[in-house]
Amino acid sequence: MVNLLNRVKFTLVLLMNSKNKLKNFDNSFIAGDVFHISGVDEAGRGPLAGPVVAAAVIFDKDFFIEGVNDSKKLSKKMRDELYTKITSSALSYGIGIIDNEEIDKINILQASLKAMKIAVEKLSTKPDLVLIDGNKSFLSSIKTKTVVKGDSKSFAIAAASIIAKVTRDKMMVEASKIYPQYMWHQNKGYPTKLHREAVIKHGPTPLHRKTFLKNFNCEEIKLF
Repeated sequence: MVNLLNRVKFTLVLLMNSKNKLKNFDNSFIAGDVFHISGVDEAGRGPLAGPVVAAAVIFDKDFFIEGVNDSKKLSKKMRDELYTKITSSALSYGIGIIDNEEIDKINILQASLKAMKIAVEKLSTKPDLVLIDGNKSFLSSIKTKTVVKGDSKSFAIAAASIIAKVTRDKMMVEASKIYPQYMWHQNKGYPTKLHREAVIKHGPTPLHRKTFLKNFNCEEIKLF
């Protein structure tokens, strides 16, 4: 009986550690002058239309939300539910948006980094360390650390990915009301077959990224 209870306790500990592994990753950086940790991520690098949106978020070191994960791995319903929990529970969060015209001017990588920088600068609580999803950083007076596939490793980055994704999706749904033929309420500006066909048929809108369309032709649509 004692052995059975010990096995149950051990299993519960393993489950708890598994649930909190993203949070444990973040907390592993807390030491010395690092107390407040922000995660930052973006949404919208790949679409043909619309902005790139970044979010930054800070939580109390002991705060955890069950279910937070890389936004791409979650259903829309789950993302929306978690978005409400995240934004109402975070110590602070910020959002940065770079529109399609600026993306065309400075390229999508620089636009993504600029959106991330803006999001961090909008935090009302200044972080001691910023964990950035990916392998590229931006200039900042705050200490930064890049984390490849960070949205599946870091609780704060994963939460930021959810804020960014939900925010951008809402923007594209609203834009779809103006340009319904491109089906942005479904594809969010990504290059689906229907979206690409709509560009061929109706031409680009003011929200399309011209640099993403410059090599776009009818032959591509057949191959897509």
